[in-house]
Amino acid sequence: MFIQTEPTPNPDVMKFLPGRDVAPAGAREFRDIDQATASPLAEALFELEGVAGVFFGADYVAVTRQGGGPDWAELKPPVLAAIMDAYVSGAPLLRDGVDADAAPDADDSEIVSEIKALLDSRIRPAVAQDGGDILFDAFDEATGVLSLRMRGACAGCPSSSATLKQGVEQMMRHYVPEVTRVEQVL
Repeated sequence: MFIQTEPTPNPDVMKFLPGRDVAPAGAREFRDIDQATASPLAEALFELEGVAGVFFGADYVAVTRQGGGPDWAELKPPVLAAIMDAYVSGAPLLRDGVDADAAPDADDSEIVSEIKALLDSRIRPAVAQDGGDILFDAFDEATGVLSLRMRGACAGCPSSSATLKQGVEQMMRHYVPEVTRVEQVL
């Protein structure tokens, strides 16, 4: 098994591409060891010194290192070993009884459905290339403010504000004129 690595725009996050599906049923983020107990792989990664976050995309694992912790030259080999061990063992990505992220709400308004469709078809794939994800949080129909949540490499990335304003907001305002502004939920 050969696992490729890619840097992301966030210098504290690296993408690991095992050449196999990781989370095809839906992305999953783990911010601490307590959340990581839902996944044998995430738990193994958090046991490594210097790991501060784990994000599973459709075909990659994005690992966030602690600021001031080990550099990537030091952290990359044990991360690669943990990912390889997980695939060789055949263990499931998530333990029994743990579901992937929830499906869209059937009660969404037409505008919210349009926003979610645009996120899924155009924006999320572009953000995933950088090792992250973007999720719908809320839309205020009275003000036109769309709130989105950044995950993975995009959470805390220095360029995420520019991505939201220059990329996502412009696209949303173009395709969904009811959107007047996009804000990030922290």
